[in-house]
Amino acid sequence: MHIVITGGAGFLGARLARTLLAQGRLSLAGAPAQTIRRITLVDRAPPPADLAADPRVDAITGDLNAQLAGDGADGANGGVADDTVWREAHAIFHLAAAVSGECEADFDLGMRSNFAATHALLEKVRALGTRPVLVFSSSLAVFGDSPEQPLPQVIEDHTLPTPQTSYGIQKFIGEQLVADFTRKGFVRGRSVRLMTVSVRPGKPNGAASGFFSGMIREPLAGLPAACPVPDATPVAIASPARTVEGLVRAASASDAEWGPRTALNLPSLATTVGDMAAALERVAGKAATALLDRTPDAAIQRIVKTWPGHFETARARALGLAADESFEAVIREYVRENPDAVKLPGVA
Repeated sequence: MHIVITGGAGFLGARLARTLLAQGRLSLAGAPAQTIRRITLVDRAPPPADLAADPRVDAITGDLNAQLAGDGADGANGGVADDTVWREAHAIFHLAAAVSGECEADFDLGMRSNFAATHALLEKVRALGTRPVLVFSSSLAVFGDSPEQPLPQVIEDHTLPTPQTSYGIQKFIGEQLVADFTRKGFVRGRSVRLMTVSVRPGKPNGAASGFFSGMIREPLAGLPAACPVPDATPVAIASPARTVEGLVRAASASDAEWGPRTALNLPSLATTVGDMAAALERVAGKAATALLDRTPDAAIQRIVKTWPGHFETARARALGLAADESFEAVIREYVRENPDAVKLPGVA
């Protein structure tokens, strides 16, 4: 089996690749599991060293739109930048995207990275006629609250998306493209709406939601961190492990298990920013929460306040997926997985 991951050098893409390599086999759309013989990581950046060293991993670096057009891509580790990559793919996990804050600040970037690249990828596999399983990473940002159309208290599987940001609109367009290319038989598409992923290791990115990880990650490293929204702000959280679990399950589910072509809301832990800070204090003490800078950021608040914090995910539960137990457990999982990133004394 050959798997392609766009955005494969990023945090989630790399974690997904490691998970797939570790399990060694994958069932696609309910078929018997097959051995994973090759994973191609497609990204602007080179892959992490451990993945680059794995003989089952190829890497292609460069702009995704250019790669899909056959212009300007750079193959590495035996990778090739022509149609062979897409033609031989049994499954494609499309994670590459510009993030929320970037898209709000740069409309053209968002449209190119989120809309144009998704459309170009779908057109590529349509032209090749290979009909791969394609898992598209959408976002909870397709749901947005507004005075004219307020969100319900709990988002359910049938709740109408009402995005209030460019990023949310671009992701919803992607969902609809995947659904129609699936209806026409060009791909076997599965769109999954990711919750706010925390705690992300590594450096901050341009996502409006980035502080949900930064307010935990930086204090654990003994560094100050921004917490720019009120404590009462609701948030729907999923750990990296639960998020990757949802992506893999989307690929393996049979058509009957998957159900309608509409996107699937992944399970989430409903919490608040204040409760997240309290969990951090239980794990790392008052020294950690003392490093939180509570200066408000109007631009971040404007985006985050439109997102829902409570989901009822019956479809995901039927697939065997579940939310994290607690945010304290999420933090402790991060500490276990990233011991070198924890510098604050006394972390329990």
